[in-house]
Formats: sequence, structure tokens, C-alpha cells
Amino acid sequence: MEAVSDYTLWALFARATITVKIVMIMLIVASIWCWALIVDKSLQYRRARREAAVFDRAFWSGEPLDGLFEQIGATPNGQSERIFAAGMTEWRRSHRQDGGLIAGAQARIDRSMDVAIAKEAGALQKGLPILATVGSTAPFVGLFGTVWGIMNAFIEIAEQGNTNLAVVAPGIAEALLATGLGLLAAIPAVVYYNKLTADSDRIVSGYEAFADEFATILSRQLDR
Repeated sequence: MEAVSDYTLWALFARATITVKIVMIMLIVASIWCWALIVDKSLQYRRARREAAVFDRAFWSGEPLDGLFEQIGATPNGQSERIFAAGMTEWRRSHRQDGGLIAGAQARIDRSMDVAIAKEAGALQKGLPILATVGSTAPFVGLFGTVWGIMNAFIEIAEQGNTNLAVVAPGIAEALLATGLGLLAAIPAVVYYNKLTADSDRIVSGYEAFADEFATILSRQLDR
């Protein structure tokens, strides 16, 4: 094994064994996947917050709820609108033809909005387990590549019978690159998983608070 002088990332990758190369490619793909997911979820949460703010202004503007429901229509686009529509739809279904209310209307309205909130929460949290999985497994995948690379480097050193540092260093550097890529994939995944999970929880908490306020308004109508 001859000493080498090229220690660029591409050179380290090119000299690695096929197993280590596969590990590196997997980690690079995982890192790209995570960043694409991070950008997508960040934009999704920004849209959700903006939509909730716009809907809140419309809801508390003093406009009659029936009029707001007619404006939204049967197929609302925003998350808050869908929760509101679920409550209003059940509210209207709970009225008999003579104008009276079917028993248990409040409980059905609450359940309808709870189901709508659960659906929106699922959409907001979709993909987050991928970040958690990459964050927890990528360092170990990288470590596997490093162990495999070091093992092969020592085998080749033993075959050559040369322990000169200039000869040993390239194989060790190639192996350690896998660990570096594992950390490069894992650290952003863990950081943004925690951030996006907290953002999602805050958004869902806002939906739940709105549903409680809306249910309170409808309960006043029921008590009249």
C-alpha cells in the first residue's frame, strides 16, 4: 500500500471499499431527504399559522357563523376552516325539520371537531418520524461504516507489512468519513425534529383552543 497525498472528500470516497461507499451513499441520501422534509414541513407550518390567523380574524369579526360557513363552502381549504366546518355541519345536522335540536347535539359537535383536529394533527406530524429515525440511527450506520473501513485498512496494512503513518492515515481517514457523514445527517435531523414537533404541538393546541371556544358559543345557542 503506497502513501497517498489526495485527502479531498471525493478522493476519500473513491478509495473506500464498496461497503463503506454504500454506507456513505445511504447517509448522503438520508441527509438530503431530511433537509427536503425540514423545508417542506417549515413551509407547511408557516402556511398553517397564516391560515389560522386569517380565519381567526374572520371568525371574531362579528359576522354570523352561518354566513361565514356559507363563505367557506362544503370543501374548505384551510385547517382551521375544516375544523369549523366540521362543527357547523354537525350543528346543522342536529336540527330537526321543526327547528328543534336532536338530543346529544353538543357531544356530537365536540366529537366531530375532535376528529377534524386529529386529522389535521396527523397531517402536520406526517414525516416527523423520519427525522427521528434518521437522527437516532445515522450515527450508528456511520459507525458501522467506520468500523468496516478500519478493519479493511488494518487487513491491508497487515498484508503489506508497512505501518508507516503516511500509509496508515488514508485508510483511517476514509473510514472516519463515514462517521462524519452519519453525524452530518443525524444532528440536523434531531434538532429540527424537536423544533418541528414543538411547532406542531403549538399549532394543534391553537386548533383545540379554537374548538373549545367554538363549542362554548354553540353551547350557549343550545341552552337558549
